[in-house]
Amino acid sequence: MSRNVALYLRVSTARQAEKDLSIPDQRKQAEAYCKRRGWRIVQEFVERGASATTDNRPAFQDMIADARNSDRKFDAVLVHSYSRFARDAFDLEFYIRELRKRDVELISITQETGNDPMGEMVRKIMALFDEYQSKENAKHTLRAMKENARQGFWNGSPPPFGYQGIEAERRGEKIKKRLSILESEARTVRTIFDLYLFGTAGHSLGVKAIASHLNRTGQRFRDNARFSTGLVYRTLTRETYAGRHHFNKSCVRTRKVKPPSEWVEFDTPVIIPPEKFALVQERLNSRQPKKQNPRLTNSPVLLSGIAVCSKCGGRMMLRTGKHGRYRYYTCAGQATKGKDICQGQSIPLRALDDIVIKTLGDVAFTPSRVKELIAELNTHETASGKNAKSNASRLKKEQSQAEKKIGNLYAAIENGTVELDAQLKSRINELKFSRDNIIREIGKLSRPYGIPKKLISNDNLEVFCAGFKNQLAAGSPEFKKAYLRLFVDRVEVDIPNKEVRMTGQKSAVLGALTAKSLGDTDSVLTSVQEWRAIGDSNSGSLYASRR
Repeated sequence: MSRNVALYLRVSTARQAEKDLSIPDQRKQAEAYCKRRGWRIVQEFVERGASATTDNRPAFQDMIADARNSDRKFDAVLVHSYSRFARDAFDLEFYIRELRKRDVELISITQETGNDPMGEMVRKIMALFDEYQSKENAKHTLRAMKENARQGFWNGSPPPFGYQGIEAERRGEKIKKRLSILESEARTVRTIFDLYLFGTAGHSLGVKAIASHLNRTGQRFRDNARFSTGLVYRTLTRETYAGRHHFNKSCVRTRKVKPPSEWVEFDTPVIIPPEKFALVQERLNSRQPKKQNPRLTNSPVLLSGIAVCSKCGGRMMLRTGKHGRYRYYTCAGQATKGKDICQGQSIPLRALDDIVIKTLGDVAFTPSRVKELIAELNTHETASGKNAKSNASRLKKEQSQAEKKIGNLYAAIENGTVELDAQLKSRINELKFSRDNIIREIGKLSRPYGIPKKLISNDNLEVFCAGFKNQLAAGSPEFKKAYLRLFVDRVEVDIPNKEVRMTGQKSAVLGALTAKSLGDTDSVLTSVQEWRAIGDSNSGSLYASRR
């Protein structure tokens, strides 16, 4: 009987596909099988590097979709073995029935079982054996990969952005690789962290703003892809950059995170210092609205979300008495979970608000204190300027080397020494991309360092501090709350010691002072949800305790 046949050819890994190990042999056997029977091959579906333990395979789904069409070209699907079609027993039977509903038969070259009850039983037994064998192979493979990771080697997947895999040693035909910093990409990683912590012009940037900045300045991810908020967020949260990578952290199929006991940790070259990485994680967790209770973000209560109990570290929540006549900040741990969690402490809402506002105005935001803070930042800026000159000098040498390499390649093409093929074009583009990144970095390092003297003139500081007090005294509760959060990260209530401790970041003061000097009066109102705390190398408590 003449038949129109579609071939389904598959290899499990991308490496097999690259080496073309199995597909030509499968095709050759299928063609010979059809020739002997007088069948005609009308379509071919090739799956290069996809596991048959799932049906999430592009070519497979294309084939099933074609089989469902009334005007399909084939009445049979030919595979080398049932395991090429599916290694999950349920999936195999499900799709065999799906094909039969459309009068399409699945045929295995090496496992001819027939369609009678005996043949059906044999096929199902073989499918169960294939599934078992696949799971056993996966178990042994994972065990070997975990041991490979324990020894500090990279397990073959594309390295994270900022790294490359380099040969560390050979064991027979196997090449063992370790991660090495790829400086052309690592510079962009450092830029992302710096933008999140320090930003531009004294204002730190949020995840979305960082992605926009990178794209606007011509910086790209691999394969010339533009940056997205997802890419930036994954970069900011990837522990690998701080020198610690976890292998086997999640399931490949389900993407669910595995228990920490199954992770394998190993050291990686450090791109971001651990203390800097930890600061970013702290701010991501504390400042992102998505990770905060919306009631804390939107509540008109001045200190909601930043007032904490000194005893247990838990937040202070609002409680009322006498039908709302009295309002208090009280420890949420004690109020909601009992005294076994915390003995608790309470303070009238108006009293704590007044202490915070008065202390900020009378102690922290006085001209002399602000001048002192800016002087400390200026010392840091001056040191950064010296480092910038050294880094700029080094980068200029790298730029010169990159341009020399590009020039040598062009000269070789002109002289006919080499031909301009796809590989050479890729190498030239890679060098140009690296050179352009270096030029951008040099441009950033060329900015003026140090804080202008006129910014911290006595007159300017007087105006700024007076304006600060007026902003906290006037306006709606929502405005005062938003304004306060630009400067204060935490208010710790310690009633037994009669103390209220407030902390914030010095650079936030500089950012506000700079914006004020530039006439930016709307910055507070327009940046409430997107604002991120600004840090420096000497961050910590800014404001004196109030007794």
